[in-house]
Amino acid sequence: MTEALVIDHVGHRGDGVAIRNGAAIYVPFTLGGETVEGAPVPGHPDRRRLVSVQQPSSERIEPLCRHFGVCGGCAIQHWQADRYQAWKRDIVVETLQQAGIACEVAPLIDAHGAGRRRITVHARQGTHEVVKVGFAAAGQHDIVPIDRCPILDPALDGALDAAWALAEPLISEGKPLDIQVSAAEEGLDVDIRGSGPLLPRHITLLSKLAEQHKLARLTRHGEMVLMRTPPTIRIGNIPVALPPGSFLQATRAGEETLAALVSERCAKAKTIADLFCGVGPFALRLGGKARVRAYDSEAGAIAALKKATGAPGLKPMTIDTRDLFRRPLVPQELQDIDAVVFDPPRQGAQAQCQQLAKSKVPLIVAVSCNVATFARDARILLDGGYSIDQVTPVDQFRHTPHVELVARFRR
Repeated sequence: MTEALVIDHVGHRGDGVAIRNGAAIYVPFTLGGETVEGAPVPGHPDRRRLVSVQQPSSERIEPLCRHFGVCGGCAIQHWQADRYQAWKRDIVVETLQQAGIACEVAPLIDAHGAGRRRITVHARQGTHEVVKVGFAAAGQHDIVPIDRCPILDPALDGALDAAWALAEPLISEGKPLDIQVSAAEEGLDVDIRGSGPLLPRHITLLSKLAEQHKLARLTRHGEMVLMRTPPTIRIGNIPVALPPGSFLQATRAGEETLAALVSERCAKAKTIADLFCGVGPFALRLGGKARVRAYDSEAGAIAALKKATGAPGLKPMTIDTRDLFRRPLVPQELQDIDAVVFDPPRQGAQAQCQQLAKSKVPLIVAVSCNVATFARDARILLDGGYSIDQVTPVDQFRHTPHVELVARFRR
């Protein structure tokens, strides 16, 4: 059975929200003010599947991708840009208000740029041994076969074709695959996960496919399978060897925007601690004017950063492998630090912020990809005596509810 619903607003996860008898009902791919027809979703009494839009909003636009609504990669392609951007900024505003954090929230910065420079493609063997290569379906465990994606950086041209070609000989072993593809200066860098041990016949075929699709490197669970040329990226003007399966900011424009905001807020600092530093998107840019101490738990990222510090124009840099969740820097280690920059994974930096709150570091710059965990961590710093002046939201995950932000704390 279906039912008619009037959508009140778009929620923080991108679903339209209808209110019935005081309870929220979530309908994906809908907008505020629309009348829609929804069908029950088994096991989810508060959700409905969109059947049709009976009365569309004047703000509704045509999605740019033919897979939208089926593929789970994008939640919002159907909303005009200005209203979408206002909604995304409001996610930050409302989350901070709910946490009792009062500060200025700057206008949203669009950092989609040329598009995504890294993707993870899933390959599964479906019924009748049909191979599916693509992205997870919206709200399901199924895979939507994809041969092109309009939100990818042109540097990833050929990535989906390569993923299909690599999956075919490996998926026949009956194991699901995840294929991460990153755009390097020299071509595509591919890491395959879930294939099981590779046999000699696999290596021979994969070598041919790597040549055919001009892959820079192919690894399995981070272990080398073959390399045509060492893949690198550029951070500013500095070439950095890319670790297999490495984390990168989703877009080049996103990295550059976040780094510019961080650099501006740290402009007067002479000694900076860069926590959760990765391959150095902040450290290498800050290192031209300040002495940097950089920490991360990923040994590959730390090795790549150490190698990159041989570039001319950088001040001496201290770089260490350290699990900041288990062994956060303590106040005694921060006594001579002018500024701390931290950019943790989505779970935030609770343990580290508890130590920062006890320190006397005069300036902290927080970068976050999860406003909820940021609000939790910010509350720790505020309760420890810091003040927050401004939060700047950054949108490098266009068409999704994910939003980055940069915030500055002072003591």
